Amino acid sequence: MREVYRNPALRRLELAWMGSIIGSWAYFVALAVFAYRAGGPSAVGLVGLIRWLPAAFASPLAAVLGDRYPRVPVMLASDLVRSAALGGMAVCTATDAPVELVYGLASLVAVVTTAFQPAQAALLPALARTPEELTAANVSSSTIESLGFCVGPALGGLLLTVSSTWVVFTVTSATFVWSALQLVPLLSIKEPGLRQPERPPIREQAIAGFRTIARDHRLRLVIGLFSAQTLVDGAFTVLLVVSALRLLDLGEGGVGYLNAAVGVGGLIGGFISLTLVGQRRLATTFGIAVAGAGGPLLLVGAWPGTGVTLIVFALIGASIIVGDVSGYTLLQRSTPDEVLARVFGVLHSLFYATVALGAILAPVLIDAIGVRWSLVAIGAVLPLLSALTRTRLAHLDAAPVHLRELELLRGIPLFAPLPAPVLERLAARLAPVAAQAGAEIIRKGEPGDRFYVVGAGEVEIALDSGPPRVEGPGSYFGEIALLRDVPRTATVSARTDVELYALERDDFLGAVTGHSASAEAADAVVGSRLGVAAV
Repeated sequence: MREVYRNPALRRLELAWMGSIIGSWAYFVALAVFAYRAGGPSAVGLVGLIRWLPAAFASPLAAVLGDRYPRVPVMLASDLVRSAALGGMAVCTATDAPVELVYGLASLVAVVTTAFQPAQAALLPALARTPEELTAANVSSSTIESLGFCVGPALGGLLLTVSSTWVVFTVTSATFVWSALQLVPLLSIKEPGLRQPERPPIREQAIAGFRTIARDHRLRLVIGLFSAQTLVDGAFTVLLVVSALRLLDLGEGGVGYLNAAVGVGGLIGGFISLTLVGQRRLATTFGIAVAGAGGPLLLVGAWPGTGVTLIVFALIGASIIVGDVSGYTLLQRSTPDEVLARVFGVLHSLFYATVALGAILAPVLIDAIGVRWSLVAIGAVLPLLSALTRTRLAHLDAAPVHLRELELLRGIPLFAPLPAPVLERLAARLAPVAAQAGAEIIRKGEPGDRFYVVGAGEVEIALDSGPPRVEGPGSYFGEIALLRDVPRTATVSARTDVELYALERDDFLGAVTGHSASAEAADAVVGSRLGVAAV
């Protein structure tokens, strides 16, 4: 964590996230109470649907912004629009404007929010210098989210006790201004963003995240469990309000205090998540955390009481944060960087859709079986799903860790500037190739299809003039034909029995040319090697 905050860009990004999340939860409490006053539990569910369903449709398109444009301006614009919309909500509630206008502005806030977090999540791995720092940055983000869960609702509940909803909306508008001010200095920093000389149509870019997820069973599993968790969370937001006002009789301020209990648990979960830094086996932890994000509700249904409810909600908050850290890190390690923001866009689209669905189903369930049995029914969902997917999650943890390959890639100038998660993905895609002494590996004039790294043994590179060049472990060849799209410029043979690692053309080009710093390093390497007739 100390290393994260020594990185000025990461520090600014985390402080911006702090302002955004605290404001979001403070205003949510005021909006939930405003809706309950207007129409009871059904109105709370309706406002959830109005907010999150449009956001679900907007999220894949908004996430394209994080891959298509510099990510800092995208987040800055999101903050400023949300601040203006919340200012409008404050005016509407202070002047007794129609509730539909307040709901419409709340929907706008939710839609604009969809551009912020995917851009932030996609920027984090590019700024992290090691896998441990990436996990620590995710811990920091989730801890700040927990702080938002805690401080935001408590602030909203306190302000509602001494003032009214329009005051909460005004204060929230100011928190988004704070977030924007933290981002302004980052505008001068050169982002290690993607080079996209030719951009496909935006519709094609928007569905790229869906295609990536559809092709990768790991992404499908993690995102599927995340979506189930947010379905329960959508129902939970309604159950929390109804539990505070009807089951526990805590009054309107109690809505904020129960939300704050979730935040306190989240802070504890943030500290627990520190133990995940440097851990490779995160999938099992993710499954346990998903179960804990809903299972404790069974206790509230069985023994309703303020003390039990506060403890249960704290357990849920801790589980949510541990699940976020482990799940987000799994996604960042498994997703190609060029579509990372769009994959997170799909994730948040599903978040919004399932939260909306849960929020609209909860009032129906409450009317049908009552508050206590609704808590039991909703609480049983996630433990059951976690048990059913336990074996598949264990298989993710059993995947081999390519430490040797990662070490080789880190020593190559072409790859040195790449973010740690990108290097991890490349290491997993290196294919082992063995060649006996005297065997020809590539021949001059052939088309280039692979990049090679020497793991053990020696290779001999036949040059146009002078003696052959001998290369040993850690050396590499084949990059010129790929980067310049020309035939092989030399013949390479095995001088001894040799162990190689091969990277396919598309994987190599996507990694090297997709990041400006790496592309510049590649140009320098190619320019140097062409001077000595390399491959």
